[in-house]
Order: sequence, then structure tokens, then C-alpha cells
Amino acid sequence: MLVLSRRVGERLVIGDDIVITVIDVRSDGVRIGIDAPRHVRVNRAEILEAVTKANQEAAAVDDAALDSLRALRPTRPAKPAAPAKPSAEA
Repeated sequence: MLVLSRRVGERLVIGDDIVITVIDVRSDGVRIGIDAPRHVRVNRAEILEAVTKANQEAAAVDDAALDSLRALRPTRPAKPAAPAKPSAEA
């Protein structure tokens, strides 16, 4: 991890097209501005973690809920037997 000290108004450049600017420094945190192309996703780590956890919980199969859903599904009527093919001996 690269650790840098920056003052208000100073910038960091990542690659050719991402610029991070220190906007404000307070006792409870630092405000930064991020200038990046639209195709570059910029997310807070805690939001990504919360979304990932919620997705995993939603994707988990709850056996009791699955059994309840199966009980609601109508049963299909049995298919009629296929007619017998006439034999060549007749």
C-alpha cells in the first residue's frame, strides 16, 4: 500500500485518467474528490461489502422456504400412454 501525505487542493493521479483531489481535512475525516471516466466504477468499500453480503444471503437456499414453494406448485396430470403401434404380423 502506498501511503502519501497531501494538503487541501493537492492531487493524486492514477493512470492517465483518474485524479483524486483533497477537498477538505477535518478532525473526523478527509473529503476527497474523484475525477474518473464514466466506465470506471468508484465505490466505497463498506457499500460493496454490504451489497455482496446481501446478494449472498438472497442467493442462499432456505430448505423450508423451498419446500413451501414446491407445495404451492400445481401437480401436473399424468401423460396418457402412447397408443400401441400395430404389429407387422397382422
